[in-house]
Amino acid sequence: MNGTTDRPGEGGSAAHVWPWAVIGFTLIADQLSKYWILEVFRLPEKRSVEVLPFFDLTMVWNKGISLGLFQQDSVWGRWILIGFTMAVTSGLIIWLIRARRALLSLGLALVIGGAVGNAIDRIRFGAVADFLEFSWGSYSYYVFNIADTAITIGVGCLLLDHLLESRKTAVEDQA
Repeated sequence: MNGTTDRPGEGGSAAHVWPWAVIGFTLIADQLSKYWILEVFRLPEKRSVEVLPFFDLTMVWNKGISLGLFQQDSVWGRWILIGFTMAVTSGLIIWLIRARRALLSLGLALVIGGAVGNAIDRIRFGAVADFLEFSWGSYSYYVFNIADTAITIGVGCLLLDHLLESRKTAVEDQA
C-alpha cells in the first residue's frame, strides 16, 4: 500500500477541507444569486424576463419541497420543513465526516450546501426563491435555483458513486 487514500482529511493533509469549501461555495453562490435576483434585478416586480429563446428568469416562491410538492402555507408547516431539512442535513454532515471516497464527499457537499441555501430562504422569506426557467417549444421545465441545481448534481454524484462502488465490489467478489 502506498499510503494514499481518497478519504478527505486522512493522513493529516489539508485535503479534508475541500468538501467544506464546496459547501461554502455552493451556499455563497446560491445566496448571492438570490440577492441579485431579488434586490438588484428586482425580478419579483418583473415576474418573468426572457433571456434567451429557451431560458427565462421567472420569479416563483416555492413553499413546498422539490418540484413544488407538499406546499406549506401555514407557519407550522414552514417550520416543520425547516426542521426536517436541518435534521436530514445533520445526518448528511455525519455521513460526510465518515466518507472515504471523493465522489461521495462531493455529492454530499453539494446536497448539504443546496439544502442549507434553501433552508435560509425558508427562514428569511417563508418560501424558497426559484427563478431559473428553461423551456423547449411549448414545454417548460420546473423553475429552480442554484441550490436546487447543486442538490440535483449532488444526488447524481451519490448515485454514480454507489454504482461505481457496486461494480468494484462485484468485481472483487468474482476474484
